[in-house]
Amino acid sequence: MKVRVSAKTYDELLRKLSNLDEKVTEVYVSLRPTKEVVVKILENAPNVKKISCPPSLYPKVSKRVIYALSQLGIELVPESYPRGRPRKYDEKTVKLVRELAEKGVPMREISARLGIPLRTVYYIVRDYQRA
Repeated sequence: MKVRVSAKTYDELLRKLSNLDEKVTEVYVSLRPTKEVVVKILENAPNVKKISCPPSLYPKVSKRVIYALSQLGIELVPESYPRGRPRKYDEKTVKLVRELAEKGVPMREISARLGIPLRTVYYIVRDYQRA
């Protein structure tokens, strides 16, 4: 089981890590994994095999912490989560809009057929022409 633990302060992070259970095998922490953080993870989730943190914080992690985890068979890796708003339409839909536009189907008809706002259809087609 994979768990993502986000916090603004280390006190908050340690408090949230106290709620981990034994089923957890992967943990993502939003702050730099310090000795205290790692100990709290291992106390509450002894079956952890992978700990990850943001790529910007990974170089700041103590070499001793990384070495100690490797001795325990636990991997510490930088991992980034996607940021920003997720896309509303998948690639298959976008590709279909572009194909219909290339075939000469009117934008208004594409909008009605696929249930996509007309303005969005224009945006998808315009974005495609620039690429």
